[in-house]
Amino acid sequence: MHKLTVAEIMAGLRDKTFSSVELTEHYLQRIDRLDERFNSFITVTAEQALAQAKAADTLLANGNAQPLTGVPIANKDIFCTEGVRTSCGSKMLDNFKPPYNATVIEQFNQQGLVSLGKTNMDEFAMGSSNENSYYGACKNPWDTRTIPGGSSGGSAAAVAALLTPAATGTDTGGSIRQPAAMCGITGLKPTYGRVSRFGMIAYASSLDQGGPMARTAEDTAILLNAMAGVDYKDSTSLDVPTEDYTANLNQPLTGLRIGLPKEYFDTAGLNPEVADTVQQAIKVYESLGATVKEISLGSTELAIPAYYVIAPAEASTNLSRFDGVRYGHRCDNPVDLEDLYTRSRAEGFGAEVQRRILIGSYVLSAGFYDAYYRKAQQIRRLIKDDFTAAFNEVDVIMSPTAPNPAFKIGEKSSDPVTMYAEDIFTIGVNMAGLPGMSIPCGTVNDLPVGLQLIGNYLDESKLLNCAHMFQQATDWHTHTAADLD
Repeated sequence: MHKLTVAEIMAGLRDKTFSSVELTEHYLQRIDRLDERFNSFITVTAEQALAQAKAADTLLANGNAQPLTGVPIANKDIFCTEGVRTSCGSKMLDNFKPPYNATVIEQFNQQGLVSLGKTNMDEFAMGSSNENSYYGACKNPWDTRTIPGGSSGGSAAAVAALLTPAATGTDTGGSIRQPAAMCGITGLKPTYGRVSRFGMIAYASSLDQGGPMARTAEDTAILLNAMAGVDYKDSTSLDVPTEDYTANLNQPLTGLRIGLPKEYFDTAGLNPEVADTVQQAIKVYESLGATVKEISLGSTELAIPAYYVIAPAEASTNLSRFDGVRYGHRCDNPVDLEDLYTRSRAEGFGAEVQRRILIGSYVLSAGFYDAYYRKAQQIRRLIKDDFTAAFNEVDVIMSPTAPNPAFKIGEKSSDPVTMYAEDIFTIGVNMAGLPGMSIPCGTVNDLPVGLQLIGNYLDESKLLNCAHMFQQATDWHTHTAADLD
């Protein structure tokens, strides 16, 4: 059963080939037996999952089920879940059990999905490797010596290891797409505001966006149907009509105009074998009737420095609420208020989070605001303008998702700047608020390579159509790590 896609599980439940309880028990047994190798889960909610599965079976039997009723899912440990530890991968929130659900979790509950648990992640979503978790590094099922990508590495690894058919992730600078690429699965970052951020613990509020991760484009479309929509509890939520994202998956790609940004393919850090693998994938699109042209995104080289000003600045503000007073980690026996603040934050936050808080506080300070933060926001506008001009010429932009396959655990952890460079192809999408996704398109040294698809605003259906048609013509999305049973 663990090899079934979400679409196949929905059909099996509808046809009563198996029950939700049987399916849930199967996944829980796999997690219990295998996840010690991968460390993809922080919390497994077995009792709750079985109760939800039993309720789902009742709805299915009575004919009152929603499309996703009874389907298991795992959620990144950044979505507040009522009564369930929501740690954000941090010691700071190790004891935090929210009194409410994030909107995404509430939508899943209304659909009758079964939550298997909360997945591992870089602390407060800060990282590209999942090595920054208080609960230890998550490991890539394709090679447990390598990282799964981050910050949604636990979700990507759990899907890749067939411990769950799907999972949620969040993407601030590539944190859905990059781990999806490195673990050989499909991940979608919707247009900013398409999915509610209410109850999603904030890293950088103008960049964060939740989205689905699964093995196929069809599955991510099904999940986006459940996740998308306006939410008046989130002031950044887009009040625009949603659609059935599965409706146009099989549209032919004849006449599709694909743009290849020369700056992405000319960058010095791009592995030549990754570039070649992506070019082979582009040829598949040409065989399906698409045309290809080179485009320019001239501000690409400025994306990383601008991002690492804006994101830490927003993080320093968002994380100021974790002070040891209201909730979260509190130091023992503080002598005064200053000691309470200082030791609670020093003990609760890891090194990378502290680094970004310090950077953010620095660039927002009175003497440096104009020189750094304002300048970064001006660059952000240039990046957005580049994409706007490009979409006057093409329908979809394609590139590698990451410049390299998954690297060894510990290989880059001592050099943050080198680590940050892994996000070179994904950050611009967040800076502009565009939708983007990653699909598997090959392997290099037996490790997955991701193809990134970038669309215009609210163009998720077109991206999903492009991804689905590629997956109908290839089988890379069906490949799994060699030693999985």
